[in-house]
Amino acid sequence: MDNDGDSGGALDPKAGPGKGEMGPTGRPEPVFPEPAPLSEHGPARVLAMVNQKGGVGKTTSTVNLGAALAEYGRRVLLIDFDPQGALSVALGVPAHELERTVYNLLMDDDCSIEDVTVSTAVPGLDLVPSNIDLSAAEVALVNEVAREHALTRALAPVLDRYDYIIIDCQPSLGLLTVNALTAANGVLIPLECEYFALRGVKLLTDTVTKVQSRLNPRLEITGVVGTMYDSRTLHTREVLERVVDAFGDLVFHTVISRTIKFPDATVAGEPITVFAPTSSAAEAYRQLARELISK
Repeated sequence: MDNDGDSGGALDPKAGPGKGEMGPTGRPEPVFPEPAPLSEHGPARVLAMVNQKGGVGKTTSTVNLGAALAEYGRRVLLIDFDPQGALSVALGVPAHELERTVYNLLMDDDCSIEDVTVSTAVPGLDLVPSNIDLSAAEVALVNEVAREHALTRALAPVLDRYDYIIIDCQPSLGLLTVNALTAANGVLIPLECEYFALRGVKLLTDTVTKVQSRLNPRLEITGVVGTMYDSRTLHTREVLERVVDAFGDLVFHTVISRTIKFPDATVAGEPITVFAPTSSAAEAYRQLARELISK
């Protein structure tokens, strides 16, 4: 739920099918309203973008959902929690040249989150960047006291400044991902509309359940986002149908279709909402943002 508890405002004529029409998930699709402006910001809803399978659209969804939320006046902080640093690249931030990144935030006692947060070209959208240094953190954290809570402690000082904090996790269920789940209120699962992508979701949901019971009782699955959807193929339509059968109302109505514009936007170092603002891909992430706010 958004922080103002109000998703009112005029209905967006581009918000997808009309109320009652069948959407790609095989359910009647509501029209998600334009969110009302916020009079104040915070406390942040912390969301972990998680899937242990690579190439399912985690980083694409993090950067573009974050940018779309910022377009709607939300203050958003993105955390690049993958040593590959793809989120930083996607926002045009040369993380390999930075002296301090999320690694220092986790490992250095004298490093605060303000020291590593950088502004992006999108108003209202900030980033904590990452680079290959983060790969050493997983090993180093093993010997730390309360090792699963390192990110929670690091984020605490800025929770009141943002409306959303979205953590882009690496494709594994190791200690860094457990840190993200311990710090989060909700889990967003991007799921490629492909059969093999379904197979690992049980392991992920088991991990979420363990973190919920042992480390973070407020953690919940916020939703599953179908990505790389191609309505022309029976296979992707059947996979999406199976996802809805498995997760029910946890599946977002918004589905992200395949398009060459996503890699092009990454090369440009811009979110799709900036690179191709009138494209169907940009509108899909705006609709996802409206749906998340209205949840």
